Amino acid sequence: MNRQEEHRTVERVLAPAPRDTEAARRRAAARAERVAAGASELERRLADLLHGGFASSARAGRGPWEETAARMVDAQAPGLAAAVRELGATAGAGGDWAARLLERCALLHTLNQAYLRVDRLPEGLAATVRSRVGITVGAASLVSSSPPVRDRWLVLSQRDGSDGRLITRRIWLHGRETGRTALLLSYGAGGRAPDLSLTVGLELDADLVFHPAARPLRAVLADRRATSAPGAESGAAPPPGGDTAAALRAYGEALRDDPWLESWPVVLREVIPVPDTRLGWQLADARGDSAISVDARCADRRGLWQLAAVSGGGPVTVFGECGHRGFLPLAVWGKELVPLQV
Repeated sequence: MNRQEEHRTVERVLAPAPRDTEAARRRAAARAERVAAGASELERRLADLLHGGFASSARAGRGPWEETAARMVDAQAPGLAAAVRELGATAGAGGDWAARLLERCALLHTLNQAYLRVDRLPEGLAATVRSRVGITVGAASLVSSSPPVRDRWLVLSQRDGSDGRLITRRIWLHGRETGRTALLLSYGAGGRAPDLSLTVGLELDADLVFHPAARPLRAVLADRRATSAPGAESGAAPPPGGDTAAALRAYGEALRDDPWLESWPVVLREVIPVPDTRLGWQLADARGDSAISVDARCADRRGLWQLAAVSGGGPVTVFGECGHRGFLPLAVWGKELVPLQV
């Protein structure tokens, strides 16, 4: 082999291999078929559940639900698996469990049917349905194929949750110029904390890339240029917000595009936290006679007393998630932006 031939051989070895788009397309099609088979199987199991009655499902315990969830994992539909586990956790839990189980079964049936017809749905709704069943776009592919949104992003909250297997960190951001709200998700397995951590009140000059959806919220941090420390400037300039009626209206409008949405990020302006032994905690409009219930799951957390302490009985601005369970307060503006431990 002469030097010129050797040089060409080295170039072929070092050159990046072209993407096998046809192979990727076949893999995606094969997965779509497996997910469709899983959705069809889940439809049959839901029909059996309704015909057999909820009482027998509650007596059977978690075993059958976990078996069905495992089948959805085998079908490469982790979103359906998570929904099935929610059904198992609902069955027999609480006085109104049957009504809540029926609601969740109806939503899951709607999701199954939507996925089985996903090619006929509008683009945004189709992307939402694929995401709900567990088919998501990888961060690298998303960044390389979608336009970035540059802004000064205010870190509104950071909250961790665990399902026993994964720790999920939810970080909410607000774009100062675009007015958009974004959700960054980060995961930690085996008890390890997620890699991404941002201080509440921080402002980032950064590019975000949003996942496709009917109502895009989830995003990936693509490029981070500069950071300003939290301080009085952030505390003095909360995002635009509204009253409790506006928050409920925003959640309702979001449900129109995504029927499986658990909650929607909102900013409440001039609300007063009110503890009530009969109704539970409320956030009452300072200039009206309306109020919104606080999510009962955080009733015993000290974050509500933090909120009351910052308020001092007066109106405050609060950021949180408004959903069918009520309002989950995540941060409050006092002299600065204060994260709430809920």
